[in-house]
Amino acid sequence: MKLELTDRQFRYLLDLVYIGNWVLNSTRGDDRIEEYDQVESTVFSQCLPQGMPKLVEQYRGNLIPSRAFADGGIHDAIEQYEDTVFYEILAEELALRDLDAQPMTRENYTALMERIDAYLSEFDAHGTDRVVVDLDEG
Repeated sequence: MKLELTDRQFRYLLDLVYIGNWVLNSTRGDDRIEEYDQVESTVFSQCLPQGMPKLVEQYRGNLIPSRAFADGGIHDAIEQYEDTVFYEILAEELALRDLDAQPMTRENYTALMERIDAYLSEFDAHGTDRVVVDLDEG
């Protein structure tokens, strides 16, 4: 396969590959999906002929994203995504709880969405500062 990209497109591809592998493997510990690591290594190996050697480094015989790449702001994008997903999932779970844990149906869709929107507005304004959990209740 041959893929032609501009330098800017290649740089964006590096970000996408890194983020994808991060999502798939970052929480797996020693049970990483090696095929994704291999694809990441293959893509990042192209940094050398593209004149971007600072974005890749050798680790245990494989080329991986360098510390300079990882520290270059990509984790800010990942964290922003994680924060958004966290609040959206929390809002949905709380809204479902408020509606007696009924799954979403046509009948409760509007009420559920209004409740989700209310929680999201609260989280936008206050984060989790006003979330209360009673751990003493069994």
